[in-house]
Amino acid sequence: MDWRERIEPNPEVLAGKPVVKGTRLSVEFIVDLLAQRWSEETIIKNYPTLSAADIKACLQYASAALRDEKVYPLKA
Repeated sequence: MDWRERIEPNPEVLAGKPVVKGTRLSVEFIVDLLAQRWSEETIIKNYPTLSAADIKACLQYASAALRDEKVYPLKA
């Protein structure tokens, strides 16, 4: 699955942060819930518009963003 099928940066929703399509739930929010040790089942129970595929797409988006990030060391 390609995360682009489920994630979109919409300038009219949350100031353009990437969100799950058709929701106001940002990738950042979902990844943060996972970081707080929420299970996939708990997230879906609390946000029933989400699916397991949406959660996986959020993780794929975050992974791609980190992979594409450029880091330049500071010179001392």
